[in-house]
Amino acid sequence: MHGFMDYVQHAFYEASHWDRDNSYGTLTATSRNLLDFQTPNGLRFHVSSLSSPNFATSYTLSSVGLVDGSLSYLYSSLPLNTLASNSSAIDLHRLVPGYRQLQDLRRPDEPWWWEIWHQGKRVDRREALLYGRLFLPRSTLEALYLRRLTPKTQLKVSCVSDSRLPNGGTILAHLQYDAAKHNTEYIYSTDSALLGVRGLYNFGPDPPPAHPPFEPSPDPTISTANEAASIAAASAHIQPHGRFSAGGEIYYGLLNKSGGVSTGLRFTTLPSHTGFPYTMTLTLNPLMGNLSSTYSVLASPLLALSSRFDFNVYSYESELQVGTELWRRNSKPVPQDLDWARRKMGLPILDKSTASSNDLDDMAGCLKARLDQRGSLGLLWEGRVKELLYSCGVTLDLKNGENMVRGFGLEIQYST
Repeated sequence: MHGFMDYVQHAFYEASHWDRDNSYGTLTATSRNLLDFQTPNGLRFHVSSLSSPNFATSYTLSSVGLVDGSLSYLYSSLPLNTLASNSSAIDLHRLVPGYRQLQDLRRPDEPWWWEIWHQGKRVDRREALLYGRLFLPRSTLEALYLRRLTPKTQLKVSCVSDSRLPNGGTILAHLQYDAAKHNTEYIYSTDSALLGVRGLYNFGPDPPPAHPPFEPSPDPTISTANEAASIAAASAHIQPHGRFSAGGEIYYGLLNKSGGVSTGLRFTTLPSHTGFPYTMTLTLNPLMGNLSSTYSVLASPLLALSSRFDFNVYSYESELQVGTELWRRNSKPVPQDLDWARRKMGLPILDKSTASSNDLDDMAGCLKARLDQRGSLGLLWEGRVKELLYSCGVTLDLKNGENMVRGFGLEIQYST
């Protein structure tokens, strides 16, 4: 389950119109969410608060052999007025990473849309996010600086200060350029003086022209004409049913004289697709000889399945992993569920009682499970009880009969 601070950071991306899915780094995000989830270890408590639309705090206390904790603070120059902060009101889908249904590409805002003038002077500013976390008693410090430079560029600087690290810490900087059709990312790390570049290209038609929000007009005729023109332009654009993307990355460490390269492909369905949503990826690391393929499908609004096959062309070693995600509602299933399946198969919808519009938001929890060929089984249940969010999980080694349990834990979150 995402922490409260991750939840606020994702809200900042959405409010600033930044598409975090349009990046090579998130090419295999769906399969990682379904197969690489972490199970809690020990007991951990989180207490968080969004004290104002611009400021959030979080406190953590954990017991994993030793009692430790952390203090976190976050500031956003962009007010997050519509963000639900109470743990009883937060949509679980925003906290539990699962199948990522990609949306249609959106063109970045025009630069002049960000201009704010007052008495002949520009008074607009670039939105930024600051985040810091102090771990106790180790006195390890994490920090993040995020700034929107232009509608197409974003700067992200993260650092860690720890006396146990070489040179006392490390700094990682990302300069991201997103033009919707393609995305480029430049990376620099003080660890080994690493330089890198990533890129992603989306095939298919260009996204439709973006339109700024219309100012209210005192003349209703003008307002109606503007809305009609916007609807007509959107209707004229052909909506694709899927998106094919290709990308790669290359990096080199100046100090250790070593580098790496990888490339990947992805095909995913879009909301206009009439069948079951699915995502396929293929990634290759030619230097290490690793080849990885994944297939994920959203079989129903409550069920997602995923599989991954890894193969090394040098050692001929292979690995197979499968996983699933199953949601449970608070209320009883309604006949509208079958209407969803009939709609996906192109069958006529029967006349039944209307379901609640927020039926998919009324979730009691989510069960995640994964299994690989080595007999490692991971189980995770994430849910909500009144005002508390919780995650409990266990990792089992099915081939080790004497010591089958490899780890288990419980994590509890409360936010206001």
